[in-house]
Amino acid sequence: MFVGAHPDDETFGPGATLAAYAAAGARVVYVCATRGEAGSARARDLRRCSNLADLRSRELACAARRLGLATVAYLGYRDSGMPGTPDQGHPRALVRATLEQVGKDVLAAVDEHRPQVIVTFDALGAYGHADHVAIHRATSEAFRAAREGPGGPQRLYYWIPRRDRLRQLVRVLRLLGRDPSRMGRHRDVDLASMAAVDFPVHARIAVPRSAVARRHAALACHRSQLDGPLTLRRLVWLLSRRATYETFMRAHPEPLAGEPLETDLFGRAP
Repeated sequence: MFVGAHPDDETFGPGATLAAYAAAGARVVYVCATRGEAGSARARDLRRCSNLADLRSRELACAARRLGLATVAYLGYRDSGMPGTPDQGHPRALVRATLEQVGKDVLAAVDEHRPQVIVTFDALGAYGHADHVAIHRATSEAFRAAREGPGGPQRLYYWIPRRDRLRQLVRVLRLLGRDPSRMGRHRDVDLASMAAVDFPVHARIAVPRSAVARRHAALACHRSQLDGPLTLRRLVWLLSRRATYETFMRAHPEPLAGEPLETDLFGRAP
């Protein structure tokens, strides 16, 4: 089970890993907190949908099919947008919900789908989005609660955006005359600072070419998020085209000193 905040997190995040496990026969579920209501889209894309949430949900359904996901489950919160925007004041905004409430909703999804392995964002929320951070905290709490009951999940991982790719992206942005510390629609995403933060990597999951191809097919579904030649997501997409592995930090079981790097999220020996 991957627990994320928005439609497209599953693909721009650990999409190749999810696709690889789905192709290998695992039942892979995406639990998505919101429907991406605070995003943006071209007018011509919105003509075929009643609203932005409908468009983003359709894009996610398309991506889920291409990744091979078993199902997508929504938690029913609203995209909080970025700091200082009116979206953060919406009564259903994810950032306005308490950790206890979101944790209970994630726990309900865990109880329903009974995953062995749960994956979510790292403590930075990958790139600092408040919704991502909220989901990191709520999923960690839900995992701890689920572990107390019989048949609970066995392993919890945080997806870590590859630091070599992030640093490469920072260099590319500077060569293009862009400030990597002021990215995103509101110029409030500091990629330079994030690239400088190193999380411990406990699992390095090799992704076959077929899984990378599935991820790229899924990326094409999220057309509203790839508009423009220099969007942050488009640059990430370009840099990940030849990805051969994805990286994860293991939160549970707690890693031991000197433990070798894992190659399987289920903890199976190579």
